[in-house]
Amino acid sequence: MTDEEAMPEERRWLLRNGRNVIIDMLAKREPVMALGVRAARTVDIVKVAKATGHHLIWIDLEHSTMSIDLCAQICSASLDAEIVPFVRVPEREYGVIGRLLDGGAVGIMAARIESPEQATDLARACKFQPQGLRSQIIGLPLFNLRRVPSPHHNRLANKVTVFMPLIESEAGCRNIEEIAAADGVDLIGSGSNDFTSELGELGNYKHPTLVAGYTAAIKACKKHGKDFSVGGIGDMAQNKQWIEAGGATLLYSAMDSEFFRDALQTQVKNVLASWR
Repeated sequence: MTDEEAMPEERRWLLRNGRNVIIDMLAKREPVMALGVRAARTVDIVKVAKATGHHLIWIDLEHSTMSIDLCAQICSASLDAEIVPFVRVPEREYGVIGRLLDGGAVGIMAARIESPEQATDLARACKFQPQGLRSQIIGLPLFNLRRVPSPHHNRLANKVTVFMPLIESEAGCRNIEEIAAADGVDLIGSGSNDFTSELGELGNYKHPTLVAGYTAAIKACKKHGKDFSVGGIGDMAQNKQWIEAGGATLLYSAMDSEFFRDALQTQVKNVLASWR
């Protein structure tokens, strides 16, 4: 029996060419639509994501008060809807990673990674033996609570689970070559707002230090067979430029809290205009 045959049939969509479907899509330069979740507090957000053509949701635990339990419920519902669930954890929050993965997340985004040692430490928390030190468990939502025979269990989970460190500082860019080479790193992203804030130029996404850092990151990631995703920039034209320069085809459609605000503001203006 191969690993793919051991994967429960209803979860085989998660694997494509022996790796997480999102990683495979990015490698083939296919667009991946990602919805950020910060305000939603029910699994209905999964239905919204599905209805609007998203491939991935990423739940922002770094900047929300959402509980781990609710986050896990949304992740598990996402798997049933064939949407890949990622979670952004608070800065280097090692202890919560296993609980999120056990609850249904299949991607961990780790904020403000600045060294290969930090990246390796967190990658090991995401992966089972022999790649990492994740605590053993059976009956994962990843496998629809089905028992997967050993040793397929660990290999399959490791193939599907994505560790994505976020580069949000000059120090991270200086060490990008070693971070990209670190074992267990599957995809690298960026936090442009934190980066520009540290530079004292919040929102200046054309700052020479940021441009040089991201250019080096794309080069380093390509060298090591990985993708670098530029995040946090709302200007679609700038995002397109980074993709054309070799950045990942990971397209962030919206953060739910910001989208709700903007859509409601537009509706209020329309209602007032009709009343007048």
